[in-house]
Amino acid sequence: MPVYVYSIVATTHPQRLDGVDGVGDPPTELRTVAAGELSAVVSDAPEELRAKRRDLAAHQAVQERLMADGTVLPLQFGFTTTDDDAVRAVLEERAERFTERLQALERCAEYHLKCAQDENALLRQILQDSDQARDLNEQIISGRAGPDAPLALGELVAVEVQARQDRLAASVVEALRGLAREERVSEPTGDDFLNVSFLVDQDHADRFRTAEKELADDLGGDFDLRLRGPLPAYSFV
Repeated sequence: MPVYVYSIVATTHPQRLDGVDGVGDPPTELRTVAAGELSAVVSDAPEELRAKRRDLAAHQAVQERLMADGTVLPLQFGFTTTDDDAVRAVLEERAERFTERLQALERCAEYHLKCAQDENALLRQILQDSDQARDLNEQIISGRAGPDAPLALGELVAVEVQARQDRLAASVVEALRGLAREERVSEPTGDDFLNVSFLVDQDHADRFRTAEKELADDLGGDFDLRLRGPLPAYSFV
């Protein structure tokens, strides 16, 4: 029967799963599949599995329960395989890699940070700092500009926005890097200029959150920093 895999832990992990349901409607029963020094937390896979709120919450609840008792390699939602034997085979084949990551994630959690800047404030800064952009803008407003001026201004501003956001992103990561074991930068979406995950040791978590808050205060009201955590370390498996 197809198997849904939630996470991987050491066999020495308490693996307390009482009172926690798996994905599916009705909820599936959780169990473990062991191979050597590793165990996978699994359940039977529902026939139709979609990223519904209830199933996403169930998947997350398993990770959080396991995190409360020890180190976890959390798998992304939706990972399935053919049967328990296939799970054992993967645990055996990748034992060295999984063990290394469990050691790397010991006593750690993921903190996910997204950053955005008010677009109007950014444009005002560019017009204030760039003589060329300010000149073009004034010509367009006064009606003295040629037909190519709006395109030229748009291209100039786009290049400047990208350069500034790249510098800002690098400076934010650099400010927090010293308090994290690892980092993973992902492509930002929407209005964000930064989308990054940090792997933070429990002993440094308070300092990390304080540093992020101080950074947000230093950047000011034109910036929107959104920090989530502690989370299962999905980005570092």
